[in-house]
Amino acid sequence: MERLGVTETFAGVSLPGHLHTQESLAFAATFHFSPTDVLIATYPKSGTTWMQEILTLMFSRGDILPAKTIPNWERAPWLEQIYSRDALPEPAAHRLITTHLPAHVLAPALRRAKAKVIYVARNPKDVAVSFYHFHRLAKFLPDPSSFDSFLTQFLEGTVQYGSWFDHVKGWLGQRQLLDIFYVTYEELHQDLCGTAQRIGTFLGCPLGPETLRALGEHCSFASMRDNSMTNYTLIPPEIMDHSQGRFMRKGVVGDWRDHFTPQQNALFNRRYQEEMGELELPARWPMA
Repeated sequence: MERLGVTETFAGVSLPGHLHTQESLAFAATFHFSPTDVLIATYPKSGTTWMQEILTLMFSRGDILPAKTIPNWERAPWLEQIYSRDALPEPAAHRLITTHLPAHVLAPALRRAKAKVIYVARNPKDVAVSFYHFHRLAKFLPDPSSFDSFLTQFLEGTVQYGSWFDHVKGWLGQRQLLDIFYVTYEELHQDLCGTAQRIGTFLGCPLGPETLRALGEHCSFASMRDNSMTNYTLIPPEIMDHSQGRFMRKGVVGDWRDHFTPQQNALFNRRYQEEMGELELPARWPMA
């Protein structure tokens, strides 16, 4: 497939060329947001798909038809990907947009427009495990080799999409400058409907009982895993080798404990403390 082996570098971050060109990245960097836009910002494998589904159900007032008939990349298009210029609808109430780009690229435009941002973060140990398995599935990402090798690159920030530490710190650094709601994957896992209600309050979209009921059912991991509009089984095997596993793999908290050796865990904890030890996070993860 075209550009499967290409890597683009933009704003100091390596990105898969199958999904990005310098033109599409420049389009994202100069994008004019609307005040009614809602941007989902995440590092990969941090709950992006989950938030796309939550907001789809929220803004459809519990009508599951859009989530069952329209692929999530059309309901909440990726700002920086090749297809984005054609996929993004005209500004409207609650236009959903998704990004993995670092904060410094988009923050000036977001501040000018006063658009709302929802930033989803996840325990980086679970991110590393999930990202490793995704590399085995996605043919547009480099061969991850062993988990130990991949984990070293992850901690060094040399994986595609860059450093998890820089990404989280960059977006958190905008909390006083942007209209941003920070939420963790773990909060969604612990109390999906309660967390969704807080997001609805932030967006000025209160959730009625029917919406909450539909959201709780449709946005469960089992429902999303079996929904072809969400689980990426529509992507051809030349791009995602589905024989290597599922895009929606486990959807659990703490899976890293089944992958990390004691030595890897100690190395990760040291690196985490160096990068994040002084940062006041709105929510923390158990790192032991």
